Amino acid sequence: MEQNREMELILSLCTTFLLLALSGRCSDKNDFPEGFTFGSATSAYQWEGAFDEDRRKLIDCVWDTFLHSRNLSNGDIICDGYHKYKEDVQLMVETGLDAFRFSISWSRLIPNGRGPVNPKGLQFYKNFIQELVTHGIEPHVILFHYDHPQYLEDDYGGWINRRIIQDFTAYADVCFREFGHHVKFWTTINEANIFTIGGYNDGITPPGRCSSPGRNCSSGNSSTEPYSVGHNLRLAHASASRLYKQKYKDMQGGSVGFSLFALGFTPSTSSKDDDIAIQRAKDFYFGWMLEPLIFGDYPGEMKRTLGSRLPIFSKEESEQVKGSSDFVGITHYLAASVTSIKIKPSTLSGNPDFYSDMG
Repeated sequence: MEQNREMELILSLCTTFLLLALSGRCSDKNDFPEGFTFGSATSAYQWEGAFDEDRRKLIDCVWDTFLHSRNLSNGDIICDGYHKYKEDVQLMVETGLDAFRFSISWSRLIPNGRGPVNPKGLQFYKNFIQELVTHGIEPHVILFHYDHPQYLEDDYGGWINRRIIQDFTAYADVCFREFGHHVKFWTTINEANIFTIGGYNDGITPPGRCSSPGRNCSSGNSSTEPYSVGHNLRLAHASASRLYKQKYKDMQGGSVGFSLFALGFTPSTSSKDDDIAIQRAKDFYFGWMLEPLIFGDYPGEMKRTLGSRLPIFSKEESEQVKGSSDFVGITHYLAASVTSIKIKPSTLSGNPDFYSDMG
């Protein structure tokens, strides 16, 4: 029962697709503004399969380790997109899609996260992108969708360590160089807030780190790691974005953005406390990720609440992060009712975490 509940949480956090709600008035594409793009999306781990082919190994990706170690349903075969991508593109054509957004598996392209490129993995993505373009479907690429190489996790802790910024930028460089002549829309990090909360506060997505009681986590610190990981994600995004602008943008003409998961927050009551709680929820859930990209710093409410647990951008880092996104990607299919409450850290293993911080 616990495994089923955990898997449902994983699927609810990691499944990304576009829901287009069409009313009776909006009966076809002509009812939408000119230039509106209809598309679909998936992630590498949800789609590719081929877990042990062409130099990819079962232990290459943190998803492999996370799901197999817990004996949960896995992506070893999944949709088998690695072998059936031509069939899938044909289905996209028949569906009438204008675009398809997918992620590149860092560990399939560069198995150890840094060093030599896997030629088989490289060729697969080239073939797939070419198939999309040939059939008039615009490729939108995500560089990171929860699936960094296990080697980097074992070597230095993955996203909790600033060393990953350099490795991520080198990986992005390979992608820009090899695929940028066809790809014009790049998202560096997908659903950054959900990856961070799920993987480092709750421990229900890779790499499964947390310090909350009752969770199946062997290591982690829910009171600090979500914030240090979120910080490193922003710096890695800014680094990759700067690289693209300096090295590729003039030649390729593309754009680089950042993505987060959005909830529609509504107050439970008309009380002033709940109204204040709405803004606090927005600061923690959205402002945490967006304000550095716009203003170069975190929301004041987070800084007051977290104190020294919230990393600080240096002046140089602030300038690099500010304005580093050409667009912001939004995944939205849930709403939440907000009530202001005080969660005592003592109920959460004696330490604060993201939820008690948010109140």
